[in-house]
Amino acid sequence: MQESTAEVATDAAERYAKQLLAHLGRKNQVDPLDGSAEGGRIRFAYGTGTVRPDGDRLVLVATAADGEALARVQDVLGRHLERFGARRELSVRWSAPGGPVADDPHR
Repeated sequence: MQESTAEVATDAAERYAKQLLAHLGRKNQVDPLDGSAEGGRIRFAYGTGTVRPDGDRLVLVATAADGEALARVQDVLGRHLERFGARRELSVRWSAPGGPVADDPHR
């Protein structure tokens, strides 16, 4: 499995987490995170996306079996969050664990 993470600075992390999970949950299964009423894991046919507020940032984790599927998860999570946070100019930048920042597939 491949994984990448994005930490998005915002003073409204809980609100954006709820909005993103509710929106994407219309067509995909969303499971609550263990011990967290605020975050969740979205199950796509091609991978999973984890959305978790953490103080003054929103943490996104994309997981998939291969690079193409990982790019799709990154695109869906990043594109929707940036659209919801356009007024606050939210920007999603993905990085692999311990690695360099990945290309933003939704730009």
